[in-house]
Amino acid sequence: MTAPVDEVLSRPGEAPPPEPEMAPQTPIQERTGAEDVGTLGLPLVGVDTRDLKGSLIVLEGADGSGRSTQILFLTEWLESEGFAVRTMGLRRSALVAEKIDFMLARNLVTRRTLALMYATDFYDQLERSIVPALRSGMVVLADRYIYTLIARGAVRGLERPYLECIYAMALRPSLAFWIDVRPEVAFEREFKKSNAINYWEAGLDMSLSSNLYESFIIYQSRIRAELRHLAESQGFIAVEGEGSVSAVNKDLRQRIASHLGIKPGRYTPSRALEPLWR
Repeated sequence: MTAPVDEVLSRPGEAPPPEPEMAPQTPIQERTGAEDVGTLGLPLVGVDTRDLKGSLIVLEGADGSGRSTQILFLTEWLESEGFAVRTMGLRRSALVAEKIDFMLARNLVTRRTLALMYATDFYDQLERSIVPALRSGMVVLADRYIYTLIARGAVRGLERPYLECIYAMALRPSLAFWIDVRPEVAFEREFKKSNAINYWEAGLDMSLSSNLYESFIIYQSRIRAELRHLAESQGFIAVEGEGSVSAVNKDLRQRIASHLGIKPGRYTPSRALEPLWR
């Protein structure tokens, strides 16, 4: 597969090509606290959100925040409480996930095109997985949602109104959590886990620094600032992510239990997940 010349991002260390100017679009509406069901600004074509009886629960956070680990425990806990659970995340669409992986691995896509590919991935999951699950009354746990995609695009120079307009038909979460950790902590956790740091999570495509650690800290600090802004405007619940896995999970479970009407109780992870419970 060979990408056209104008579709190719700069190689590491080179300046990125300029992005075309785009006219401002309608931004995502700020959350007022009055709406529990609906979209983030525009009607979702072909969907009556009043038919969606389930709950969409979003966990946002950087790599190293423990977000994916918490999804595993929450899934097991909710199922033990009698709830049917479906999970979603980034690059999980059968339509384009493999294509995104291919392009990321070879750095064969502009920033705007990459943002649109991620949007395609999201809306395919929305149509084929999320909406049907919510119609059936299931709990959908999102391991990252559109907010990460908006933050990533914004720090790479894409216009916020443009990015927000792309996702204005996205469903508004029933609950949205931001598991916040400092970039220094995220780096330590990620490097300890795999002895490597992801090229894109370190922002190396942006030529922020020739030093891997410095690039990661600068990039993740910018992402953190964007997520903090979104958390304030969209009513996220900020969760301190630097504590123990069990302490963070207890905080999440208490808030989710209150939303779903689950009686307070003790959760003990299964033997399969026990090694992650610390």
